[in-house]
Amino acid sequence: MATTASKYPQHYDDEFEDDDDDDDPSRPLPAGSAEDRLEAVLRRLTADEVRIRVHDVTIRGCARTRRAAAEAAVGQDLARAATVPELLRAAAAAGERLRRLGAFESVSITLDTAPPGVPADARGGAVVVLVDVTEARGRAAGGLGVFANTETRSCSVEGSLRFKNLFGYCETWDASGLLGLDQTMELSVGALIPRIGSIPTPLMAQVSFLSEDWLKSSLREHLMGVSVGLLSTMNHNLAYNLSWRTIIDPARLSSSSIRDQLEHSLLSSIKYTYKIDQRDSSIRPTRGYAFLSSSQVGGLAPDSKNTRFVRQEFDLRVAMPLGVWNGALNAGVAAGVIHPLATGSTCSISSLPERFYLGGNRSLVCRLGGPSSLLGFKSRGLGPTDSQACAPKNSENAAPISPELDALGGDIAVTAFADLSFDLPLKPLRELGIHGHAFVSAGNHAKFTERDIRRFSVTEFLKTFRSSAGFGVVVPTRLFHIEMNYCHILKQFANDRAKTGIQFNFSSP
Repeated sequence: MATTASKYPQHYDDEFEDDDDDDDPSRPLPAGSAEDRLEAVLRRLTADEVRIRVHDVTIRGCARTRRAAAEAAVGQDLARAATVPELLRAAAAAGERLRRLGAFESVSITLDTAPPGVPADARGGAVVVLVDVTEARGRAAGGLGVFANTETRSCSVEGSLRFKNLFGYCETWDASGLLGLDQTMELSVGALIPRIGSIPTPLMAQVSFLSEDWLKSSLREHLMGVSVGLLSTMNHNLAYNLSWRTIIDPARLSSSSIRDQLEHSLLSSIKYTYKIDQRDSSIRPTRGYAFLSSSQVGGLAPDSKNTRFVRQEFDLRVAMPLGVWNGALNAGVAAGVIHPLATGSTCSISSLPERFYLGGNRSLVCRLGGPSSLLGFKSRGLGPTDSQACAPKNSENAAPISPELDALGGDIAVTAFADLSFDLPLKPLRELGIHGHAFVSAGNHAKFTERDIRRFSVTEFLKTFRSSAGFGVVVPTRLFHIEMNYCHILKQFANDRAKTGIQFNFSSP
């Protein structure tokens, strides 16, 4: 058998089907370059279903990576291939699996003749397969930044560390932390192993701790939990989460609607997510669509403090090019509903932290994960509220202080947006990816408990939609996504916390 050495692109299969003139293997090779003759040989071998026998599969280039991890990704299909087309398909699939491990900069698979002395048999000529990999440089990466939150008027220090292929299993170790001047603290440590033996799904585990004050509220939340990934593919993800949550009110000013939920609770839930993203970019999409469906069931552990509910979210995005100034129109709609599974006067109310809260300075385009963003409105800045208890006066002659409002969230939420992006006229800004955009966003949420379902009105729900519009400049960077926007509130109601003016948004790319 002639020696062939090349990577195996998948488009060969289409060429093989159309070359009917090369079906006769006895026809002499066409005159021309060596590359043309090699391609003609490949066509004939494929068209005639030439039988072969794979004598050996050798993986070269593994220094830090354990050979067992690479062999598990390559699999047994290469060794079992009996014809050239089967070998080409198996090589393409094995190369893709190796690249998905994330530990190699390059992967190439080469066919070669077997060493002298290895005879052919009834199954065909003997060949060897050489798998060459180049390991990625640098196993550690990290970042540190100081961010200002204009909404809370505070600063935070955020840092992250990532170790890749530390123990040779192509695993990723992540550690991140956030420390805010408003006494917010968040820590998380996780590990991701892309493949264990013949199990094709990655193994993911993460431990996290969160302590934060709710904005414009006397509440403080502490959460400690662990999350384990049960199934993870390109479109499907199944994870189990176990968290212990505590909500306290150190100042004892919470409203009567919240006071009953100031206790410990155990969240034992399983969450399934289906996601498909066919957009050409997640930062500045110009064409394509994306869809996400998330289903979560809480209350899997037998405990009286266990939070029992079912939660469903949808998110749909569409991007269309305009053909002028590299412009594109992005539109999206998201909806979510949560319903408690327990019965009784207090159990029929959904858990406070699991409800939907709208508002906050988050990007409309980048985030794909259910209803939340509504530019121009503060975090938890709209929807049902309840008055806090009045704070005690410092002196008898002091003027009474009007109580703050506690955001109660909603059991059903809907948001929608339209965003028009376009290039700026300055060439240096275009080269850096800095572009302008104009947007309009709207949304609303409401209670949806058993007693509220009977009097829930879709017409009234649509009439009470809040909305905003504006324009701004988007600065994409490798670490984060910055938006400088001017927001104008189009529609708001009493007790909503919204403001017309300039806002800064920071989000992950």
